[in-house]
Amino acid sequence: MTDASPPVATPAAEVRRLLRTAGTAALASRLARGGPDSESWGWPYPSLVLLTVDHAGHPLLLLSDLADHTANLKADPRLGLLVSDVAGLDDPLTGPRAGVLGTVEPSDDPDLLARVVRRHPGAAVYAGFADFHLYRIRLARAHLVAGFGRIHWLEGPELSFDTAGREALAAAEAEIVAHMNEDHLDAIAAMAAHLLHLPGEGWAMTGVDPEGCDLRRGPDLARLAFDTPVHDAESCRVELVRLTRRARKRPGNATA
Repeated sequence: MTDASPPVATPAAEVRRLLRTAGTAALASRLARGGPDSESWGWPYPSLVLLTVDHAGHPLLLLSDLADHTANLKADPRLGLLVSDVAGLDDPLTGPRAGVLGTVEPSDDPDLLARVVRRHPGAAVYAGFADFHLYRIRLARAHLVAGFGRIHWLEGPELSFDTAGREALAAAEAEIVAHMNEDHLDAIAAMAAHLLHLPGEGWAMTGVDPEGCDLRRGPDLARLAFDTPVHDAESCRVELVRLTRRARKRPGNATA
């Protein structure tokens, strides 16, 4: 856990942390190829998908109509996602992971699509293709394994972050991200280096939400958690300034 990642208060918050941190997820859908008369019909079908999460914590998937998993979900919208935080562990089974169950529903929200493309720049190539569509997952429940004795089943309503009264933040997100990347790359670099202990330069911001902000450098993704949830552009500015000042005061930071 980094300086900028406060202790997780609840199992639901830990599930959201895993979802918000992950760049990919294993997707399980029900195979529809060949129809009911096919020998393979109805079997669990695993695939890999790029993962983005909206402000409330609902996963977002940009899927092609040509993919088997999309055909599966059109026939049966129920799915499972597996996300984990086990990189670098000698025994991956000691690390936290969550199996998330839900149903997909199409979304035509351009702000959500922009959020996906900022997090996964490669998606910009096909985001406008006629066969690609955005889907939002309505969370039904989740199974969290967060360590010895920390195993929980959670229901959908408790998994979502309540965004009521925080709509202004979503409306300002693109502007906040653009401003940080155009004018404050030094602040992003300081937070990445001294709060998240991430070496190297070139980190940029891809999104902000009430619970934190997302960073990317090449193929690498990182999550910077806020100590206090924010609700609009001003409260987000205050939190980012506070985190930047903390980063620049860290020992060994020559710019402090």
